[in-house]
Amino acid sequence: MNGNLASNAALVSAMSEVPEIEVVLCVPYPYLAQLQQRPNDFALGAQDVSEFARGAYTGEVSASMLADFGCRYAIVGHSERRALFGDDDRRVANKALMALEAGLVPIVCVGETLEEREAGKVQTVISGQLSMVLDVLGREPFAGVVLAYEPVWAIGTGRSATAEQAEEVHAFIRAWLVGRGVEAGRVPILYGGSVKPDNAASLFAMPNVDGGLIGGASLVASDFMAICRAAADV
Repeated sequence: MNGNLASNAALVSAMSEVPEIEVVLCVPYPYLAQLQQRPNDFALGAQDVSEFARGAYTGEVSASMLADFGCRYAIVGHSERRALFGDDDRRVANKALMALEAGLVPIVCVGETLEEREAGKVQTVISGQLSMVLDVLGREPFAGVVLAYEPVWAIGTGRSATAEQAEEVHAFIRAWLVGRGVEAGRVPILYGGSVKPDNAASLFAMPNVDGGLIGGASLVASDFMAICRAAADV
């Protein structure tokens, strides 16, 4: 929940030379129209979407509404939504379904807390989060999502997983998909958790890390562009 009209304009103007990679900007709902008018250097996404298609759900924003404003992506299950707003695995899966049915690509976030990691439950937690999405979507539609592994203990803390830690979990997710008959090669798996210019290259060099879900660094144009260049170089 950052930005205003002026700062958004300045940020996007500074992104005048986006490298030859796929870049998606996921902005707060009120600013979708502002960025919809920009050149097509990047795709547009939302930071959340309703689990309902339409109706008496005051304050909600449906996937079809997002599509009306040129959105191609919607983040679902971000750790902050899970922790602060009660988005459980079932709700996250329902949101992903609504996004797909409206022609959007859901970016489905999964990840463990520090307590869960220290208890050796990383794979158990993540497989549970993924299983609900698979149950609701089915194998073929699942291949149309983007996954984002965001260790909760690395979100907004300045603490990032090492490239090796990220690769271990990404490789587990890829194997999990294969084991359940999902066409894993079609599913990009992003890493999100304090990605910065100084660690982006090492993270993106890992075989199963297909990109990044960038948080705080995306608010600083020079940092975000440095991360984009690191992805392009890899």
